[in-house]
Amino acid sequence: MSKESRGAAESAKADFAPSDTAIVIVTYNRSHLLDRLLASIEVMDSSPGHVVIIDNASSDKTHHVVNRYTPRLKAEVVYRKLPTNTGGAGGFHTGVKTAYELGAQWIWMMDDDVEVIRDGLGKLGKWSSRFQVIQGRRYDYDGSEFYWQYRISDRLAIPIPFAPSGFDITGYREMNSGCFEGMFIHRDVVTRIGLPDPRFFIYWDDQLYGWLASRITTAVIVNEFVLRRTRDIRQLDLGIRHFNASSDPYRYYIMRNRAILKRYYREHDMLHPLQFGLGTVLTFAKEILRLILVEKTIRGTSNLFRGLRDGRKIEHDSTWEPMSTMEAAQPSKPQEEQNNTSL
Repeated sequence: MSKESRGAAESAKADFAPSDTAIVIVTYNRSHLLDRLLASIEVMDSSPGHVVIIDNASSDKTHHVVNRYTPRLKAEVVYRKLPTNTGGAGGFHTGVKTAYELGAQWIWMMDDDVEVIRDGLGKLGKWSSRFQVIQGRRYDYDGSEFYWQYRISDRLAIPIPFAPSGFDITGYREMNSGCFEGMFIHRDVVTRIGLPDPRFFIYWDDQLYGWLASRITTAVIVNEFVLRRTRDIRQLDLGIRHFNASSDPYRYYIMRNRAILKRYYREHDMLHPLQFGLGTVLTFAKEILRLILVEKTIRGTSNLFRGLRDGRKIEHDSTWEPMSTMEAAQPSKPQEEQNNTSL
C-alpha cells in the first residue's frame, strides 16, 4: 500500500467509531449456526452498537440462543421474530430498516451461517472514510479463500465469472454488485436507494441492492478477510471458483426474480431487452449444469419453468412498481404482529 493510501486508511481508522455500527443478522431454523455467530461477536476486538437479529419465524431454539447471548454481548441486542418466513430478502428488508431507525451510521449485514473474524469490524472501518459501500472477503468452510463474483454485466444482469480475483497495491476493486453475506453500507446510501426489496424472497436481491448503490457511489470489495463460513455446502471445485449445490426454491426464485430485475432495469433506463434475455437464457443453462454436475440429477427443472412462468406475470403486472427510495427514511410504526422484542 502506498504512503498516501496508508495515510487515508489510518485517518479512516481514527474517525471510525465501531459503536456507530449495527450488525444485522437474518436467521431461520439454524440456531446452532446462530450460536457460533453470536459467540464470535462476543469476542470481537471492537463491539458494534447494536446487533439486530431478524428471525424468520423459526421453530427451533433460536429464541433461547438469543436470550443466552443478550447479557453477554457488549452491544444492545434487538430481536424480532417475524410471523412468517419472509426469506433472506424480507429479513434484510426488516433488518436494515430496524438498524436505520436505531440511528446506525453503518449497517453490516450477514446470514447466520458465518462467523466474524475477531478484528473484522476494525478492518472494514479502515476504509470507511473513503467508501460508503464496502464488501469484505471471507474464508470458506474449509478455510480456503472464497471468491465472490463482484462484477456483473450491466446488459446481461448476471455475474461476470472471469472478473480478476487478485488485488493490486490499492487493496480494493470497484464492484457493481452486492452480497448480503458481509455487505457494509452507510445509512446515507440506504436513504438514497431505499431498503432491500422483500418481494425477491431469495436470490438476486443483494445483487440488485449492490447495483443500485454502485450507481450513486463507488462500491468496493476490499482485500480484508472479515468473515468465515461455518456451513459446508456440496460443491464442484473449479479452482478459484466453485459450483455450489442448490435447491428447488432457489431454482424457482432465480428464474422468477429475473422479472423483478427487469422491472428495476427498465425503471433506471438500463434495460437492453435482447442482452437481458440472453442473460436469462444463460442463467437457465447454468442451473441445468448445476443440476447435472453437482447434484447428479435432472430432477428439479420444473421449478425453473415455474419460475419463468410466474416471472411473466410480474413482468406484465401494470400495478407493480420498484420500491420507493423514501421508504427507508420514514420511521415505521411498531407492528404488534411482528412480535418485536428488544432484549
